[in-house]
Amino acid sequence: MAPGPSTENHSDGDESVIGSGAVAAGREPKGSRPARSTQPPTSVGGLITKLVLLSLINGLVLWNLPVMLGRRGPNEKADIAFAVCSVAALIAIDVIYLSRRLVASKYLLPGTLFLLVFAVYPVGYTVYNSFTNYGTGNILSRSQAIDRIESNSISASDNAVRFELQILAKGDIAGELAFLLTDVDGQYYLGTATGLGQLDPSQIVSLGSKNTLDGYVALRAGDANQRQDEIRAFTVPSDAGPIANDGFTSAFVKEQLLRYDEATNTMANTKDGTVYHEVQGSFVADNGQRLDPGWRAIIGWENYKRINSPDVRGPFIRVFIWTFVFAIGSVLFTFALGLFLALVFANERMKGRRFYRLAMVVPYALPSFMTALVWKGMMNQQFGVINRFFGINVPWLDGQWAPYGSILLVNLWLGFPYMFLVCTGALQGIPSDLKEAAFVDGATGLHAFKRITLPLLLIAVAPLLIASFAFNFNNFNIIYLLTEGKPPIPRSDAGRTDILISYTYKLAFAGGRGSDYGFASAISVIIFMIVASISAFSFRFTRAFEEVK
Repeated sequence: MAPGPSTENHSDGDESVIGSGAVAAGREPKGSRPARSTQPPTSVGGLITKLVLLSLINGLVLWNLPVMLGRRGPNEKADIAFAVCSVAALIAIDVIYLSRRLVASKYLLPGTLFLLVFAVYPVGYTVYNSFTNYGTGNILSRSQAIDRIESNSISASDNAVRFELQILAKGDIAGELAFLLTDVDGQYYLGTATGLGQLDPSQIVSLGSKNTLDGYVALRAGDANQRQDEIRAFTVPSDAGPIANDGFTSAFVKEQLLRYDEATNTMANTKDGTVYHEVQGSFVADNGQRLDPGWRAIIGWENYKRINSPDVRGPFIRVFIWTFVFAIGSVLFTFALGLFLALVFANERMKGRRFYRLAMVVPYALPSFMTALVWKGMMNQQFGVINRFFGINVPWLDGQWAPYGSILLVNLWLGFPYMFLVCTGALQGIPSDLKEAAFVDGATGLHAFKRITLPLLLIAVAPLLIASFAFNFNNFNIIYLLTEGKPPIPRSDAGRTDILISYTYKLAFAGGRGSDYGFASAISVIIFMIVASISAFSFRFTRAFEEVK
């Protein structure tokens, strides 16, 4: 029996066959492949462009950094925090875009930074403001407010020391200002920006009706008029107090009525001894008298508690209720009309159906602000076309109840085309076999609509209805353009037709008692919580409708 082929030789032959097959297929044998880089090769042009853009970003941030750190004002802490965040973002940009490993982060970082700047920061800043007294009278920083109170209290008392005045300029008429002062005893003094010095009469140089000194020029009336702003701001420091001009021929010693005591953190009246203590961003006396201006300070939950105060609670509740009525009514009316028209024009036997559908979209295609102003003119009580055409005198925008109906009517005109388009698309997605089967089983048209069409329609439309409610909850344009929140509520910044967002706008920018950013921010936080709750509820609500399938 001849011996069989060697196992070793047979194995080598298989390997050679496999190897040759791999080569023939254009593949390298396993284990011989070089490691591949996950980072695509960068072209020279792309690298230069990246370095130029990074250099510009670094230069912009570093150029503004001293400005942010050097500012001293009511937002000093916010500026420092913004500077720190800017540096952190700059470091993240440099590390990520100069690295060859963090590929995914290069795509995530821009969106994350924009989210932080345009979404997270405004919300956080609004929440912070809601816990402050920020507003008219409390805009400055603490140090600025103290300086302003002290400077505002400097004035001329009835017993102030007065002087005859000759305005001088050193060297020529454009030189440094100085005051040549003469008291009631005939003693001369030279007042400069650095202090007051007594003069010997022999130093006085008489030039007719004017006196001067060697090295100084006496300013004539015309010369003084050209420098009147500079002269008005010029004061001479002295032991009795700063000396200021009272016109071009007399001067007086100013008296500082209020002085700040840093040791006790109080402001005292030097004349009657009244002491003002620091209370929530203002100096307040025991009798309740408050000094202006105040400064921006943390006041805790006071803005939220203020909603329950007697002068705010009534108007706020009224605005709050009308906001919900307006939002719910707008959604229900626009959806009902849009769905009705969508059902009518869904009939394929209707002639001119395309033309009618196009006509329904016209109000939605026009700018809403223009349409609202047109309606405002039509509803004018004296000159509006509605009252003139029907021969009536209805105060559509200024009555007790008519403005509510007018706003809902105009918003219905603006909103039903959107619902018409949505419902038309949703109806086309409902299988016709279901309705035909219902009719075969003896269902009427109304019964088929209630049991089949409407439930299936709500699956697609329910999220949009909730989104429409959230939109109308903050529909500032229609309120402000149509009625501006009028008619007004007595002793309140709110109006009868104001919703929360327009009421917030009045508090922040257009209030009759000045701007109240802190209280407006508190209302904004409440609006945010309501809308956020509605959005959270919408997810559960839409999942419930999915069970209809």
